[in-house]
Amino acid sequence: MQAKVKKTIKDLPKVERPREKLMQYGPEKLSNSELLAILLRSGKKGENVIELANKILKRFSKDELPNLTFNDLKNYSGLGPAKACEIIACFELGKRLLKDKKAEIYLTPREIWEELKDLRDHKKEHFVIFYLDSRNQEIKREIISVGSLNANLVHPREVFEPAVRNLAAQIILAHNHPSGDPEPSEDDLEITKRLAEAGKILGIEVIDHIIITKTGFISFKERSLL
Repeated sequence: MQAKVKKTIKDLPKVERPREKLMQYGPEKLSNSELLAILLRSGKKGENVIELANKILKRFSKDELPNLTFNDLKNYSGLGPAKACEIIACFELGKRLLKDKKAEIYLTPREIWEELKDLRDHKKEHFVIFYLDSRNQEIKREIISVGSLNANLVHPREVFEPAVRNLAAQIILAHNHPSGDPEPSEDDLEITKRLAEAGKILGIEVIDHIIITKTGFISFKERSLL
């Protein structure tokens, strides 16, 4: 009986090779083992680099791996001193770069109102989406439409396409009322309902809808309108 030949990275189609996959689709499309495989560059006899990366990730938890020491890794089968140093250096650099990163956390409607001070005096309505991760940390903020708010102007596709692209877990809707009256219109209520229903289908929660004016704001969540 002929022994099964182990596949090397070069045996894989180019589209499945981690480095080529990253160049083609970006790092967010790679699994943890594929990202680690790029760092490792090569496997060991009888085990390609992706298989080695998988074994390392099974051996060490996601909380342990960034804090491993040189001594923890240098004698791991398939690594050795050079690869151990590369893994440790990568995690240390990441920790240093992220150390002073400010986390923008939006917890209250007042904080949203304060954040959107640049829109309070606008003469046209601006519909803004805050895209958040699962910890309420802002991923990005985007103006979806400018002009009188109606169901035709704000489509779920324009709202949720960036959410899916940026891997958002939840969103906050916000827009200004140039009239100075923060009370929601029928269109405001209808758009909010429509977007909340679309979010449920996609698994992206609409946390709140804040209407802001120069002097105040209202929260759909606080009014039990969402």
